[in-house]
Amino acid sequence: MPNSSQFVLRRLAGETRGAEIAEAAAVLPLMFMMLLGIFWFGQAFSMYGTITRAAQEGARAAAAPQCATCAAAGTPAGNAYGAIQTVLTTAKLDPNKTQWPAPANVPSLLSCSTGSAVQCDGSQTNVCVQGSQAASQGVQLSDSVQGSGVCGVSVSFQYPFQFWLPFTSLNKQQILLNASARVRLETH
Repeated sequence: MPNSSQFVLRRLAGETRGAEIAEAAAVLPLMFMMLLGIFWFGQAFSMYGTITRAAQEGARAAAAPQCATCAAAGTPAGNAYGAIQTVLTTAKLDPNKTQWPAPANVPSLLSCSTGSAVQCDGSQTNVCVQGSQAASQGVQLSDSVQGSGVCGVSVSFQYPFQFWLPFTSLNKQQILLNASARVRLETH
């Protein structure tokens, strides 16, 4: 005959009252972390789209012979930076956070006129502009869309993004999102 303590243990082991609370306590933190991760990766993806659009507008402004929406004393790099500032400000991002791209992220492009490597325009400290409208000093664009032999302008920069995912290795980690765009030089 089993003693009373064994009987109580057997009855408690078969009991299911409160199991939902224990399951919820185990699952809710994981679901919260997943939702938080989805939110922060969505924010990063949205910011990446914005800075890519800013790079495209900057390249377009640098490639235009006379940019109607650019600063009055427009150098190609100045026009590019002005267009980038406009897009970032409109999207409520701080244009002062743009950073010079890492050397590995600066495309190695050749000049259309001399065939030598083109460095970034040094007049803007946080945006790399390669090529200009002046004297057709564009860079060779050799991607599959535009083909080789097309002269253009390349714009690239980085923008910081900080994740907030507690209890993960991504918590308070800052990553640099890369933005770059190439546009064919306009002739009229």
